[in-house]
Amino acid sequence: MQSAETAVWHGTTILTVRKGGIVAVGGDGQVSIGQIVVKANAKKVRRLAKGDVIGGFAGATADAFTLFERLEAKLEQYPGQLMRAAVELAKDWRTDRYLRRLEAMMIVADKDISLVLTGTGDVLEPEAGVMGIGSGGNYALSAARALIDMPLDAEAIVRKSLDIAADICVYTNRNVTVETLKSA
Repeated sequence: MQSAETAVWHGTTILTVRKGGIVAVGGDGQVSIGQIVVKANAKKVRRLAKGDVIGGFAGATADAFTLFERLEAKLEQYPGQLMRAAVELAKDWRTDRYLRRLEAMMIVADKDISLVLTGTGDVLEPEAGVMGIGSGGNYALSAARALIDMPLDAEAIVRKSLDIAADICVYTNRNVTVETLKSA
């Protein structure tokens, strides 16, 4: 049995889809330590910047909250400029001794752009407006890519894709949170 100090945290699937004038970001609610589900209803997707940005995280919860706080500060410093705020956060994340140790990834989106942020300094715009992160991210991403040309809106694609990921990934559940914005 793993001790609490050596246990590996798992448990998230975050997906973004941009289609038909809507951007949707969704995530499941499961948090696991090793093989144990410790929480089934975590909210890993939330609105930032007075509701103009949606963010979702995968990774250690405390680390993700720290990154959300830092991103909020960057969005206040650069209002309406998600790309600039994300690049500035990525710079800090990569160079700051404290932030460098954070283990999380983020998907953020506003009306114009969707981005994936990583601790290695990556600020990536998803291809075709679809991106998934976390333990079930690749399953949800594959499902979303298969569904993108179907007559479903962005939110429906996110919900269906997360449901498919929950069938495959043991670290993903069906307690889903989805936030949407009208895109440009």
